[in-house]
Amino acid sequence: MRSLIDILELSVPEIDSLIATAFDIEKNPAKYAHLCDGKKLATLFFEPSTRTRLSFEAAMYELGGHVIGFSEAQSSSASKGESVADTARVVSCYADIIAMRHPKEGAPLVASMNASIPVINAGDGGHSHPTQTLADLCTIRREKGRLSDLTVGFCGDLKFGRTVHSLIAALSRYTGIKFVLISPAELRLPEYVRRDILVKERIPYRETTKLEDAMPELDILYMTRVQKERFVSEEEYLRLRDTYILTADKLTCAKADMSILHPLPRVNEISVAIDRDPRACYFKQVYCGKLMRMALILMLLGLTPEIAGEENVY
Repeated sequence: MRSLIDILELSVPEIDSLIATAFDIEKNPAKYAHLCDGKKLATLFFEPSTRTRLSFEAAMYELGGHVIGFSEAQSSSASKGESVADTARVVSCYADIIAMRHPKEGAPLVASMNASIPVINAGDGGHSHPTQTLADLCTIRREKGRLSDLTVGFCGDLKFGRTVHSLIAALSRYTGIKFVLISPAELRLPEYVRRDILVKERIPYRETTKLEDAMPELDILYMTRVQKERFVSEEEYLRLRDTYILTADKLTCAKADMSILHPLPRVNEISVAIDRDPRACYFKQVYCGKLMRMALILMLLGLTPEIAGEENVY
């Protein structure tokens, strides 16, 4: 039995295989429509979610399976004091696989250590969000045709942005990757990410506070929102909230084929006028997220079918 708690638990060949499966699902949906007949996914969401929870549910339904679970901690026995470990043991009696989101870092890991079924980390605090990273990688591969030889800019909240931490870790294993880290000093990438990934793996990167200065060199611009729920001080949140707002005029010096990604939800950090720009890919990410979660569920349940011509998936 295998779970997915951190993106680095997947090898590069496994990620490439998941992307191949995702593209095959898109091309041949009927082939996958009943692979999870009789299987149940438990969505244990102790923190609010729109895309991730509904994406997991849609993924399981489109594979022919069923979904049980809850969408907030208050509607579970966690409100009575039940531990994550006990919740995992209980739900293992009802389902075949778990997707868990929790505000505390490490909670899905604890669940995986106590469950008797696979557990997928659907986001734990500011730590990791591996299935969003799979969606990001799928989108980049789809738009660029590769996951190597790219200059990727991350802009906004790099301190609490779990999607940023996971994607940096994943992309660092591909060749020719360069990072530009764009943030105010208060929201810089955590030291442990710089030390354990960028410095250790000798990945080229630079830090800046100015989005416009970085724009001309970027192949990918990954925007993030400043997350109010991660701040103790509302005053500090309000001070930093509007630091970076992507508008059409800021794209004048960007590459014509640059891709703009955002894990969503967006507040105001990307102008709605950008939605009509062909470089905007954040709603494509949502779609890719469903496909990749379908592929991941199949992999963890040992139900992935063979794909002909896997090396030419898109």
